[in-house]
Amino acid sequence: MKDQLGLLAVTALLLLNACGTTTPTPRIATEKGTEPAGSPVAALSVPPLRPTDWNTLTGWSDDDILPALDAFLRSCAVLKNRQLWQETCTQADTMRGQDSVTLRKFFQSRFVPHQVLNSDGSGDGLITGYYEPLLKGSRKQSRRYRFPLYTTPDELLVIDLSEVYPELKNMRLRGRLEGRKVVPYYSRSDIAGNPSRLQGKELLWVDDEVELFFLQIQGSGRVELENGEIVRVGYSEQNGHPYKSVGRLLVERGELPLEKASMQGIKAWGQRNPHKLGELLRQNSSFVFFRELPAALPGPLGSLGVPLTAGRSLAVDPRTVPPGAPVFLATTWPNTDRQLHRLMVAQDTGGAIKGNVRADFFWGFGREAADQAGKMRQTGKMWVLMPAAYVPQGSARDAQNR
Repeated sequence: MKDQLGLLAVTALLLLNACGTTTPTPRIATEKGTEPAGSPVAALSVPPLRPTDWNTLTGWSDDDILPALDAFLRSCAVLKNRQLWQETCTQADTMRGQDSVTLRKFFQSRFVPHQVLNSDGSGDGLITGYYEPLLKGSRKQSRRYRFPLYTTPDELLVIDLSEVYPELKNMRLRGRLEGRKVVPYYSRSDIAGNPSRLQGKELLWVDDEVELFFLQIQGSGRVELENGEIVRVGYSEQNGHPYKSVGRLLVERGELPLEKASMQGIKAWGQRNPHKLGELLRQNSSFVFFRELPAALPGPLGSLGVPLTAGRSLAVDPRTVPPGAPVFLATTWPNTDRQLHRLMVAQDTGGAIKGNVRADFFWGFGREAADQAGKMRQTGKMWVLMPAAYVPQGSARDAQNR
């Protein structure tokens, strides 16, 4: 039976090229209009993590790292079960209440910085931003609230190929059965064209199609109901189709200049062109399903399974950066040349976060967070802080399993 399942999974992977994903996709990067820089890890010619000295970290001494400790301790809820991180997490827990100078000494004594490099040996990459949006909604459909958030459909198949072939670690296949045949799951266009396919799976209804689209891109958010209740929703699953930037499509069509292909620019375009909006959104075949989360959570859940911290959580490509690890980021504030040097923690990932020096900065909740996230498209450098016992082996996978 195992061999038959393995044959089915591998055959399906070959046939459903559009539905295979290398990592879970709990969140997709904020719409930016062009594809991110950086090359796939599989094409590496230079090891992605290079050990270096602390004095090479641009701006390391400038940051107040107190908030980063709290974010890292959230990571330790997961990392403490891994041999490589056990002692470090235990020591980090004793640092609560210490001042920034003491904490900096702690990190310098317990960690070794590793600069993240692209396959050509360069250290610069793309840094974007994301946030937790607020939508207006209802638990019932009405003339105002007519756009549904869906829960994961029962027929969506998610096959973890590593259970059959360990060498295919992080490879997941998404699809559905049609008779005895595995076929791609419905695309965004398929779902929009025939909503009855997901009838009964409506979680909530909201009043704005564009805001719902960007909620799917962010992967988590809040919905304010008519009675004032706030419902927190988060990523549950994805249909397996690749993400396509509608901002980039608008630039290619000559509808928007590149500098305005931000989240704000796309929303403004939609307001000016309501008759074109539906067709545009359907060009992104990727579709996200949601689940309701406990309202008391201190932040949205990232792919690591811990709440994100505004201004300290980072979404990365887990094939390069070990999930949960501290990451020192040297970049600039959105749309400025003002330096932004900050100790972050890798606690999330996303469908458009592909490449080595590539990250998405979590700005938090609210209007200011949305503004910063929507316009952030900066160049930056990254250093992963790993326990002294870590030995680089060319990829993050060994570190994740130790």
